[in-house]
Amino acid sequence: MSVVCAFLLRLLGWKSSLSVPIPQKCVICVAPHTSNWDFIIGMLFYKSIKGSPYFLMKESWFFFPLNYILKSLGGIPVNRSQQTSLTEQLAERFRQRDTFQLAITPEGTRKKNPKWKTGFYYIAYEVGVPISIAYLNYSEKIIGVFENLIPTGDVEKDIAYIKTLYRNIPAKHPKQFAFRHG
Repeated sequence: MSVVCAFLLRLLGWKSSLSVPIPQKCVICVAPHTSNWDFIIGMLFYKSIKGSPYFLMKESWFFFPLNYILKSLGGIPVNRSQQTSLTEQLAERFRQRDTFQLAITPEGTRKKNPKWKTGFYYIAYEVGVPISIAYLNYSEKIIGVFENLIPTGDVEKDIAYIKTLYRNIPAKHPKQFAFRHG
């Protein structure tokens, strides 16, 4: 499967770049997220490096027969109207497994959103795992991970730092990315 995914990624013109290894347990912060193509390119990338990331997606996408495909790819349905703590549920999954890589788009939408959701940060902090900073550079067609950040507990400072890492990363739809290039 990894060879096929690597081939498809190259066929689409994309290159992979891993400046740091992705830890067995981590939260993967993926940005910019401005297109549904981000998911496809991201899955090809992770499968090409023999990764098996889990990801969050709106529960409404989990309908028959798509639900079987999404769950087999690592999809975790999210019901935003529930009052249960998603952060605690995901923290428990981390505790129960030897390997758990959870990819999250902190923008929470493909639309422009300067106020990122911080759940990814709190999950990593609570469980004591690094945040792998992943990116999709559409102008150079490079996807990769360039840093593993250990959350300090100072959410505002750490999130501000993470956002600066994306300042020169061009999105597929640059006007929809709040921290856009240029």
